[in-house]
Amino acid sequence: MNATRRVLVVGYPGAELVDIACVTSTLQIANHLKRQHLYRVELASPGGAPIRTATGLTLQSDLALESVRGPLDTLIVSGGLGFVEAMDDDILVAHVRRLARETRRVASVCTGSGILAAAGLLTGRRAATHWHHADYLSRRFPDVHFDEAPIFVTDDGICTSAGVTAALDQTLAFVEADAGAELARAVARHLVTYLQRPGNQAQMSMFTAAPPPQSELVRDTVDFVESHLGEDLSTTALARRVGVSERHLGRLFHESVGTSPGRYVRRCRVEAAAHLLTTTRLTVEAITARCGLGTVETLRQAFHSRYGVSPSHYRATQMGAASLAG
Repeated sequence: MNATRRVLVVGYPGAELVDIACVTSTLQIANHLKRQHLYRVELASPGGAPIRTATGLTLQSDLALESVRGPLDTLIVSGGLGFVEAMDDDILVAHVRRLARETRRVASVCTGSGILAAAGLLTGRRAATHWHHADYLSRRFPDVHFDEAPIFVTDDGICTSAGVTAALDQTLAFVEADAGAELARAVARHLVTYLQRPGNQAQMSMFTAAPPPQSELVRDTVDFVESHLGEDLSTTALARRVGVSERHLGRLFHESVGTSPGRYVRRCRVEAAAHLLTTTRLTVEAITARCGLGTVETLRQAFHSRYGVSPSHYRATQMGAASLAG
């Protein structure tokens, strides 16, 4: 029988309840389904004090963070609205740093990556975090590459995930690595969730992204792009359509959308292709044509650039997830 893996989840005032629950529930369900004690999960806080979470509910800690001694299998630092104060808590950060040295696998959820960064554990590494806080953390820790796009990232043994429910994807990946894909799939079914979003899947897409641009001209162009993906959407054609120069359109797009018209079109086409791959049985060739991507090779290159996987791999994992959810 495999030895029980000791997992320590670190909470603090203002930690996010879902960040913690996604980890603890996933691992406890794995224990239940395997009918053995795969994981010993404990929640620690500074001084062992109850954790008043960001949602207003209070969790009872199992341990005082200061009293925990390794070795640990996995150390997971939660995120939440209290992360700034937690990053500035020298004692909390010092104990995270100490425990990381005694741990096989170090991880964070959401803005918990800021605490790992404060502990010096992410220097020179790429890290995932909640998209809303990526810019702030990048300014605070310029020696860390905070990436707002992926669901989770593993860089040289340090695992970081995006906001809130991304903890579920990361923890399912841990279960799969520890005990196999079959158990991870069973846990996902019990959680009634996708199994599992690839780590490099984007947190945000054109279907859930920012509000429409304030510029009426850009808003009209964006609406046209998103509803005419198979047509000529070159910057020349778009500028001609709205009666401005290409240079002026590019300037307006950078001001309103933060990117060039060409890059925005490419992003929309790739995300539309991803949507069609997971919601239809259309062939890759048909999807390529419908989304205006030209060739299957162009689609493949775009997918590797944005998601880190091929279209076929993306479809295989996401169609399987959709069938479980259905």
